[in-house]
Amino acid sequence: MKNATIYDVAREAGLSIKTVSRVMNGDPTVKARNRTRILEAAEALAYTPNLSARSLAGARSFVIAAFLDAELTMDHWQRGRATDYVARLQLGAIRECRKAGYHFTLELIDHDPAKLTREVRDVLQAMKPDGIILTPPSCDDPHMLELLDAAQVRYARLGSDTSLPGGVQLHLGDRRGAADVTQHLIDLGHRRIAIIAGPFGASSSAERLAGFRDTMAEAGLAVDESLVQTGDFTFESGAEKMRTLMDLKARPTAVFACNDEMALGCLATLSELGLDCPGDVSIAGFDDSVGAKFSRPQLTTVQQPVAEMASEAVRRLIDPARYADGPDDKGETCVLIVNESTGPLAAGKEQPPGPTQRIKSSGFWRTRSRSV
Repeated sequence: MKNATIYDVAREAGLSIKTVSRVMNGDPTVKARNRTRILEAAEALAYTPNLSARSLAGARSFVIAAFLDAELTMDHWQRGRATDYVARLQLGAIRECRKAGYHFTLELIDHDPAKLTREVRDVLQAMKPDGIILTPPSCDDPHMLELLDAAQVRYARLGSDTSLPGGVQLHLGDRRGAADVTQHLIDLGHRRIAIIAGPFGASSSAERLAGFRDTMAEAGLAVDESLVQTGDFTFESGAEKMRTLMDLKARPTAVFACNDEMALGCLATLSELGLDCPGDVSIAGFDDSVGAKFSRPQLTTVQQPVAEMASEAVRRLIDPARYADGPDDKGETCVLIVNESTGPLAAGKEQPPGPTQRIKSSGFWRTRSRSV
């Protein structure tokens, strides 16, 4: 079957080839009704623009790139605990790029100061992307923003809740999601609630911890600082910090782990100690990862709109004129997913018991998801 051409699209839409070309090249001055007619015609004909010809004809490369932290991404891959955050990011970005005839690519960036400048400049020179999606920690790195500003490259900061200037800020709602988890545990009757926060320096860690503290304060509940632990978003750190909490003289009745990996580590520790979830301790996570869906009990967690926000980032990078009169930032609502790992405070649990005696165990259990 012959591929549709720009001439076919023009004929189908009843408009000139020049107008079709302007729409395909992202010209914001085309009338909205004509843009709609052309895009509908292109979709009906399954028209795919020739990116090579388009890039030669103008200054655009028709490429959108996303920067991921090299060390963190490779560590997750090598340890076999890659999350579906990247998959959701790709899905949302690719979906939107396909509509506009763009290509999407991921780039690993080393945030070592000695390497950052060189790697960013190499990517910009080799690919000349029309826009960059910055994920943590890139979105909170002032040096990164300075490099992109100097190169006059548009960028969208995905997941950033910081007040750094530059680019479009797209919030994933970390503070709101953490507040929803905390309020859920309070509504179940829990008062002695622990939190295992993420690593210092990550904006998501700070926002989730702030959401927890704000909600506890609003409920008139004091936060026992012995119940505030800091992990590093790994399964192992969740298991370790859960042991610390269970060794306290007055243990918590509920634990909010600030990502699902750490929450799964908490479940493993409870299993090792012969304790029940949620009968003895309720556990909640954050991210709605694949592992959370297959854990037993199934994990209460927070679903973030990563794919939707990646799509929004692409739209704003490709067609900034359309959003010129709108707000610089945008946020999406997180969704609390309540499952079996959280339950009402059991009768007689109002006075927390002492530390649990460890029992012999065959070791941790952990649900693994297979890549397909």
